[in-house]
Amino acid sequence: MWERRAPLTPSHCARLMLGGGKRRTGVNRIIVQPSTKRIHHDAQYEDAGCEISEDLSECGLIIGIKQPKLEMILPDRAYGFFSHTHKAQKENMPLLDKILEKRVSLFDYELIAGDDGKRLLAFGKFAGRAGLIDFLHGLGQRYLSLGYSTPFLSLGQSHMYPSLAAAKAAVIAIGEEIATFGLPFGICPIVFIFTGTGNVSQGAQEIFKLLPHSFVDAEELPDLSTARSLSQHPQSRKRVFQLYGCVVSSRDMVTPKDPTRCFNKADYYAHPEHYRPVFHERIAPYASAIVNCMYWERRFPRLLSIDQLQRLMKNGCPLVGISDITCDIGGSIEFVNKSTSIERPFFRYDPSTNSSYDDMEGNGVICLAVDILPTEFSKEASQHFGDILSKFVTKLASAKELLELPSHLRKACIAHAGRLASLYEYIPRMRKTMIELPPAPTNLLPDKKYNSLVSLSGHLFDKFLINEALDIIETNGGSFHLVRCDVGQSIDDMSYSELEVGADDAAILDKIIDSLTSLANAHHGDPNARRKNELSLKIGKVNECETDDSMGKEGSKVLILGAGRVCRPAAEFLASYSNAFSSSANDHDVDQIHVIVASLYQKDAEETIDGIKNATAAQLNVADIKNLSSLVSQLKKHLVTASYVDDSMSKLNQAAEGAGVTILCEMGLDPGIDHMMSMKMIDEAHARKGKIKSFTSFCGGLPSPASANNPLAYKFSWSPAGAISAGRNPAVYKFLGEIINVDGDKLYESAQRLRLPELPAFALEHLPNRNSLIYGDLYGISKEASTVYRATLRACNMEISDGQDDELISKLLSFGHCKDKEIAAKTVKTIKFLGLYEERQIPDNCSSAFDVICQRMEQRMAYDHNEQDMVLLHHEVEVEYPNGRPTKKHQATLLEFGKVENGRSTTAMALTVGIPAAIGALLLLQNKIERKGVIRPLEPEIYIPALEILESSGIKLAERVEI
Repeated sequence: MWERRAPLTPSHCARLMLGGGKRRTGVNRIIVQPSTKRIHHDAQYEDAGCEISEDLSECGLIIGIKQPKLEMILPDRAYGFFSHTHKAQKENMPLLDKILEKRVSLFDYELIAGDDGKRLLAFGKFAGRAGLIDFLHGLGQRYLSLGYSTPFLSLGQSHMYPSLAAAKAAVIAIGEEIATFGLPFGICPIVFIFTGTGNVSQGAQEIFKLLPHSFVDAEELPDLSTARSLSQHPQSRKRVFQLYGCVVSSRDMVTPKDPTRCFNKADYYAHPEHYRPVFHERIAPYASAIVNCMYWERRFPRLLSIDQLQRLMKNGCPLVGISDITCDIGGSIEFVNKSTSIERPFFRYDPSTNSSYDDMEGNGVICLAVDILPTEFSKEASQHFGDILSKFVTKLASAKELLELPSHLRKACIAHAGRLASLYEYIPRMRKTMIELPPAPTNLLPDKKYNSLVSLSGHLFDKFLINEALDIIETNGGSFHLVRCDVGQSIDDMSYSELEVGADDAAILDKIIDSLTSLANAHHGDPNARRKNELSLKIGKVNECETDDSMGKEGSKVLILGAGRVCRPAAEFLASYSNAFSSSANDHDVDQIHVIVASLYQKDAEETIDGIKNATAAQLNVADIKNLSSLVSQLKKHLVTASYVDDSMSKLNQAAEGAGVTILCEMGLDPGIDHMMSMKMIDEAHARKGKIKSFTSFCGGLPSPASANNPLAYKFSWSPAGAISAGRNPAVYKFLGEIINVDGDKLYESAQRLRLPELPAFALEHLPNRNSLIYGDLYGISKEASTVYRATLRACNMEISDGQDDELISKLLSFGHCKDKEIAAKTVKTIKFLGLYEERQIPDNCSSAFDVICQRMEQRMAYDHNEQDMVLLHHEVEVEYPNGRPTKKHQATLLEFGKVENGRSTTAMALTVGIPAAIGALLLLQNKIERKGVIRPLEPEIYIPALEILESSGIKLAERVEI
């Protein structure tokens, strides 16, 4: 009953009809359907020269705001309204079918855009303005129910004012009262959170800025909570004379699940499953009011769930209310599960009972969810809309052919005379392929010999790039099936589509890919333009998995499963292989190697091979046995992995031997290079008739000395939980013939110092690493070596200042947590560095002290983008020789640092794990490994060439002998 907007006001109509006569404007008559509730009365339209009639049959152009009922659509007419059909929206396809059936021309307001790409016809700012005024009105009532009188109480709803200007004047008036008399200290600071930066958010902020205010960044919100903690006494006489605002975007609402990654908006829109929500941790705990202005789709994490709100309120969150201007029912704000009306704009949600109430009294938060907010300013909204639309009406009414229209109107024509305009011919093609889409591509074009998965991202629909892409595929003789389509909802949002493209000839498929790449390059955007990459279309690398056995016929191919950090060094090594790495003239010649990187997410695989020639990205779920088997059977090759040989892997030995297959395991750093260095030293000693008296091995993944700039001299490129848990594992080793057992609780007490000439100024400690005894058996030295010891390295270069934090140090000592003052001082320094001594609210997702420690370490001990990690592997083998020859200590050290090349960083850990695995694959391709079954790199046929190639690839091993 509240919808009162009109596409044209009486003054617009008068100008159209009287602005020079029929020959000048082309508009002779305007017929207005009668309405008794429209913001402008029928008489006003009559005074402007319009006719009032229910019968529109004489009209050539019919315009409205919302879409008409299907039975109201007249044949052979032109219509203008918001149709919501150009993205093949399933729910509106009956409307499009009726348009085509009735031979109608359809102009969609949403598609009328200026040269800058921004929509010209929209009501977003009016929704934001009305939504915030209405919310302030309700906020006054809610605070009163909580026992606080505020100036908000005197503000009415938007529709209660005769104009927007009058409503703004009322807001300014309460702002002056706040500036003069202040707000009760007990509810301050009052913090408004605005989500998004589009028109809706701009409109809401426009009203907020009429009040005395300060805007803060998201990182500053915790600082405001300090002031709140001082204002808990309800009888405080102090006053606060301003409000606080904070504008947040998607980067403040989610974070990558992989802690080594940074937020990337394009990646988030393409792969929201890679991200987890953090709004409830970083933003909501400090909010008094949330003004939700962002579009949301169900594939994205929610802004705030019921469970998250329940935990927030239990922890004393100051949230009073939510203005969900998007009115996305059950959407980004889960508990906003119903819309409200202008006459009853609020409901109260009580998270403790998960129930909604219509009153303001009681526990919970108030919620506003009105879906037609712009109509509260019907006069101004209609004037704004008509000012723009009236410029187009004459051309829309008079044009007989599309070519008579300017380009911005031609682009807005979805259908002309009952036929889809050429720009929108993709709609039926998409409709046909959007039925019951599978979760992942599974050869959807079985009739085509060559298939590829193509990822398109950018402004596919508002810039019609999807149409150009589909034209390229079909005009070149290919076919496609839509695997996935996620559409953006505003000018700032990108859309994402995945197509499986098929062709009967490899050359045709290559031509299609080349043409799509050219299209992408042509629309990549002018870097000097005001909006960089406004026309962007990204073509993903394709999964060229042919449906026959041709993979085994041309050259050598290696399939890499996964797209983690170690995969890129492996892919680079293999794809750039040349026989220059061959160590002898007898090496089996290997043609150029083609690498296929397969990952659950196509985008991850594409990023892994970006810039690598002879490499292809593939999308593969390894749980999909059919597709995995198809890829592996085409390769007909062996398996290399850096993983340990466990019981399940050992059980494959007999089957692998019977099949003539080699499964080379433990081919990484540790295990991997450590095995090969050890066996080289041991075998050489045995060849000289030596006896292994002592074997010790130290390995650690550490920050480089320059990056070890925190009290623990350690940083994480993954979740800290695993490293912390490993520090509690018991250990056993042999020392001078005695078996030493170390309890997990006392592991760190057993730490010993180690200094190496490669790092003279870097102090190191080593801790025994689990079961060292099994390596004596593995290396064949159990009977001869009196010492077999493997240890994990860590840095210990923390400086301790005397005389500081004596009180905390004394507490730690008195509680028995530390045994000496030096350890206690280090502990205090670490506690303060991690922020554990700060007065901070424990995040909702932390259910234990362990969770808190992990989160703080993840936040404060991560590598910066310009920091390097370091891998250090050091072996010492003491060899006793017969015939009076002196005992010798053989040492071998690998020291590798992370690299940054062409703006891309590669960790030392990734290099030293990925490259050995790639070398293992190369040796198998060269037929250098004859053993079949499940094996480790312990034999000379593996470790000799592998270590040579490792050094040739730039990873150096330093060896020396001491007597």
